[in-house]
Amino acid sequence: MSQTRGYGDLPAIDRFDHVSMAVRDLTDTDGLLALMGASYVDGGFAAAGDFHWVQYELPGGARLELIATDSGDESHFINRFLRDRGPGLHHLTFRVDDIAAARDDALARGFDVVGYDDADSSWKELFLHPRSSNGVLIQLAEFPEK
Repeated sequence: MSQTRGYGDLPAIDRFDHVSMAVRDLTDTDGLLALMGASYVDGGFAAAGDFHWVQYELPGGARLELIATDSGDESHFINRFLRDRGPGLHHLTFRVDDIAAARDDALARGFDVVGYDDADSSWKELFLHPRSSNGVLIQLAEFPEK
């Protein structure tokens, strides 16, 4: 008989939202998206205008996000990622009810919080650095339900 293992209260975490992949060009995954039965949901430019993002819904309701940049700046986070690791999993995103509470909880638990941004009322985010989250970049984001 399996036993559920609890880790304490995490009131800030609402749900898993999406997985994000860094790619050199958004069209690089057309065949994979077709194979997966993906349907376009939304996309555009990041607020800073320095990268593109596109989200797709997969059968069963999971979401996949693709991120790419046209920037020739080698220090851009996507270019650094692609140079060091190649295309692939970039981050996992979880929706939170309160970004400030999520930050406080993460810091209290010893996570290295980077990229905290609560300036935009429609999208607030922070990241847990991979060195403190078992090698995976984790994004926590507060945004209105659609």
